[in-house]
Amino acid sequence: MKSSLILVCLAFTVSCFGQESNVMKQKEIFLDSLLANLRSAENDEEKKSFNAIFKDELETALKEPSAMSHSFTGLQTVGIIDSPDKKVRIVNWNVELDDLSHQYFCYILYQDDKKDEVRVTELQDISFGMPSQPTDIIDAENWYGALYYKIIPVEKGSRTMYTLLGWDYNSSLSQLKLIDVMYFTSGTVKLGNPIFKMGKETMNRVFFEHSKKSSMYLNYEASRERIMMDHLSPESPALKSFRSYYVPDMSYDAFEYEKNKWVLKEDVVGVNDGQLNSYKQEVQVMNEKTGKLETRVVKTNWQNPEDLSAPAGGSEHVAVTPETEAKETDENKAEKAYNPLDDRIDKKDKREPKNLSTVNGGKKKGFWKRRKKN
Repeated sequence: MKSSLILVCLAFTVSCFGQESNVMKQKEIFLDSLLANLRSAENDEEKKSFNAIFKDELETALKEPSAMSHSFTGLQTVGIIDSPDKKVRIVNWNVELDDLSHQYFCYILYQDDKKDEVRVTELQDISFGMPSQPTDIIDAENWYGALYYKIIPVEKGSRTMYTLLGWDYNSSLSQLKLIDVMYFTSGTVKLGNPIFKMGKETMNRVFFEHSKKSSMYLNYEASRERIMMDHLSPESPALKSFRSYYVPDMSYDAFEYEKNKWVLKEDVVGVNDGQLNSYKQEVQVMNEKTGKLETRVVKTNWQNPEDLSAPAGGSEHVAVTPETEAKETDENKAEKAYNPLDDRIDKKDKREPKNLSTVNGGKKKGFWKRRKKN
């Protein structure tokens, strides 16, 4: 009797799950059709109208019990990312207006274990009425607007905080990459926390403004537990004050989580994950006995250029930027401006040319001995 009851309960659960899954699939199909109307809209009026309908229907779907786990793969122009601990889901999209400015929309789904429920919070983009790079701690009603593409949970004391990596169109000349942190307190969403340490300065969030004609790498490397990024420099020293002329300079920086803070590490070595692991490579070698070439498989390993025990002896990785090049040029000019040897230009040099070294202009080795004998 007991086993029969268990089977009935199991069948009922599977049936309910199947019905719920079908409901979400039907909602997703409907949402996809609304999204298609939005993306094909020809003017701002149509875009805002279709987006309002899509937004209302999406919010209704996100309040369904299975919204936290449903894939929503059909909504290809909507970003959906989950935190590794499966407690946070971000649903995020943008609308490009006729003047090329962007409006952003975002819902945060958070699994509240204390109340055993999923909280759904909308972030409201008010970027037209706030600084493009706000520095304060903000709430859901005062969002700067962005597209997020990565969630990194970190522990700060007894609280889990979610580091966010994002992108913003910004303007016709420059774009933004950003690192922010999100956490939940008393059932509300907060963005920003003094967790980013850059030298002696601690910031609530970090923005990287750079040229529209370049792209900046900013991503999390789980294998080394760091946020890796391109270092940005102006295209020339004269453009230092204009962020729209900043581009990657082929060097890299990183944030590493130390003592409850993301600490900036400058000028680090960037390595692909595959380079850290041993891999096989085919090489052609000559067989000493037969004199013929043979193919052999050897293992190769990536060598860290900063490792002093590396075969090359190790070397310090120093990035060359327009600023350092300008500094070196000024230093070279200063060195050329005065040379102690130039003091002898107007003086009669009584030394015999045959007794001078061609390397440094000093006395040849053995000169004084020969003079003593003479």
